[in-house]
Amino acid sequence: MKKVYTLIFLFLFSLGQAFAQDEVIDEVVAVVGSKIILLSDVENQYMQYRLQGSIKGGSSVRCQIFENLLFQKLLLNQAEIDSVEVTPDQVEDEMDNKLRYYFRQFGSTEKVEEFYKKSVEEFKEELREITHSQLMVQMMQYQITKDVKVTPSEVKSFFNSIPSDSLPLINSEFEIAQIVKNPPVSDEEIERIKIKLTDLRNRIIEGESFSAMAILYSEDPGSAKKGGELGSYGRGELYPEFEAVAFRLKDKEVSEIVETEAGYHVLQLIDRKGEYVNVRHILLQPKVSTDDLAKAQKILLRIRTQIESDSISFEKAAKIFSDDPNKNNGGLMINPNTGTTKFEADEIDPSVFFVIDKLEVGDVSEPTAMKTEEGKQAYRLIMLMKRTEPHRADLKEDYDKIQNWALEEKQSKIIKKWINKNASGTYIKINNHYKKCDFQNEWFN
Repeated sequence: MKKVYTLIFLFLFSLGQAFAQDEVIDEVVAVVGSKIILLSDVENQYMQYRLQGSIKGGSSVRCQIFENLLFQKLLLNQAEIDSVEVTPDQVEDEMDNKLRYYFRQFGSTEKVEEFYKKSVEEFKEELREITHSQLMVQMMQYQITKDVKVTPSEVKSFFNSIPSDSLPLINSEFEIAQIVKNPPVSDEEIERIKIKLTDLRNRIIEGESFSAMAILYSEDPGSAKKGGELGSYGRGELYPEFEAVAFRLKDKEVSEIVETEAGYHVLQLIDRKGEYVNVRHILLQPKVSTDDLAKAQKILLRIRTQIESDSISFEKAAKIFSDDPNKNNGGLMINPNTGTTKFEADEIDPSVFFVIDKLEVGDVSEPTAMKTEEGKQAYRLIMLMKRTEPHRADLKEDYDKIQNWALEEKQSKIIKKWINKNASGTYIKINNHYKKCDFQNEWFN
């Protein structure tokens, strides 16, 4: 199966190029219009691949990286000729996204600054030009392929062109729906949590260690073992109520109690650098009473009985009774990896798979205990809507997948045609060493 010749925008590469400590002895290995490719551009990407365990081998991979860089530079050169515009706000937003992820890998802005011996602002300055170029390249590539579409007849022709013994194997896929009941938390339980959290806050203010209190009492499993420290976050990444307090705190200040969807918190500022903040927190979550959980379970049992007696459809019951955000979608669960309603087995939460593995298509489970994304106790009914068996790709059964493959194939041809046309009209000079590469496109005549 052919794949689209696409750009690999792994920002770790650009960060590696900008911040690399072990510098490669450099030379220009290609010129594309007004743009150059350095040996270090190739080697830094190659080393990043190796560090991630993504590749084995040497020269052939370097050739692939080099040709991808030729494509990027040709796009960038053409973007400047065509006056493609990227706004400063777009650049800033993209840099923030990259840096937030990068800081998350290290754990905090301080650790990144310590490792690279650069401030956040110095990072941003070094990244600004790289990010601007990447956005221009992305926009140029989008311009080339934005109008590419495939008709049903093209999808059919594409499918028929694949030899039957070369058709991809499609794994089992599942479509699952749920009806969720979130029992209410009693006022007494909320008051109990607030009293406990107030006591912890008072002990911290009187001199006890916030970190020690977080390790002992916080119910956030991700941060508790780190003394409650969350790491660096930018605006828009935390619960709004939490974020509003975090960005107002002064150095080492301990907040009042903050309520969010996750529960009740107290925060302490560790550090703030510009639009990034690092705090530690203690989270306590009110517990639903066993009586209220039992009531939710009984409600779902009655709903299940109505569904099984055909008094109401699962879809309508979900819309009327479910507390799940997807209730208006018939309760269908959405695969976060694909944005579709289809899941492969390894993409399903184990607690859900354990239930559906015992169901026939159309069956509805008994009420099963669950925890919401905020960690709250709830119950749900699960219905197995569809299950496919492993099979070779089939035009009727797997039309959406085949349509995407056909579209990618068509985009690939359009891009290849664009490269060959624009490369012939652009000054391109390639180092003799890389001329030996087995290129997919015509980079020189």
